[in-house]
Amino acid sequence: MGSFSLNELLALHYVYPLTLNKLNRLLNEISSLDTLHDVSPATLETILHISTENANKIITNYKRLLKNNLPAAYNHEGIHVIPYTDPNYPQSLFALVDSPAVLYGKGDITLLKKRKIAIIGSRMATNYTLKALEAIVPPLVEKGFIIVSGLAKGADAMAHEAAIRYGGKTIGILGNGLFHIYPKQNEKLALEMAKNHLLLTEFPPYVGPKKWHFPLRNRIISGISEAIVVTEAARKSGTLITTDHALEHGKDVFVVPGPIDSKLSEGTNQLLREGAIPVWSGQQILDELNLFF
Repeated sequence: MGSFSLNELLALHYVYPLTLNKLNRLLNEISSLDTLHDVSPATLETILHISTENANKIITNYKRLLKNNLPAAYNHEGIHVIPYTDPNYPQSLFALVDSPAVLYGKGDITLLKKRKIAIIGSRMATNYTLKALEAIVPPLVEKGFIIVSGLAKGADAMAHEAAIRYGGKTIGILGNGLFHIYPKQNEKLALEMAKNHLLLTEFPPYVGPKKWHFPLRNRIISGISEAIVVTEAARKSGTLITTDHALEHGKDVFVVPGPIDSKLSEGTNQLLREGAIPVWSGQQILDELNLFF
């Protein structure tokens, strides 16, 4: 395994937010990040499968960024840096094909050490999700489970808010860096979570939200959680990307059965047909999980 200082890792991650498998590929070839500024762009291009232009940019910007003390700068902004070598890094993420090399957190990172359940669903979620959360969240919170979601509008925001309302703790996994709040309508919620709960992302702070970031952050929602609960989802829903990840890693997927005349039940009822576990109370989830613990 190659060597690096935290500043070197953060400088590289800032200019090129690479995953752990890419970092390992790089370290296998150059043995230390200390020597990265001496590597030729052509070599970097081959190792990381990127364009020459990109390789040039990475090397130039890396040299420039190394002059900064990034850990101190992040610390000053109240951002916790959690590289994969850190004891706070969730071990379950190592099961992913493309584990994040670095996570950035704002808030209470001790929540990462506790048992977690993800609750997700449609951005268009209705009152039906609120009703479901009333039945599902309180028993989970009472047993100390942390509620994980993606801070999107709709079901995600409702899940975070329910966790807070019932006196629990919640983690929001973002599709952007911590200098941005997205979507704007969740700003108040995000600020509350950054203070008393936890916001977590694999993207360096300056990175804005991009459409393709959200499917990526779904693997982290599933990766850090013991099980996934889905409240409402249409047939073609981003939610189903998260449930696919969960099923691939042998996690339980609990689904709230929906009314047959609702578009937002087509995805959930399909999941039930494929063998997900129907759920209408938090106690059922506890019973199911306790069979295994």
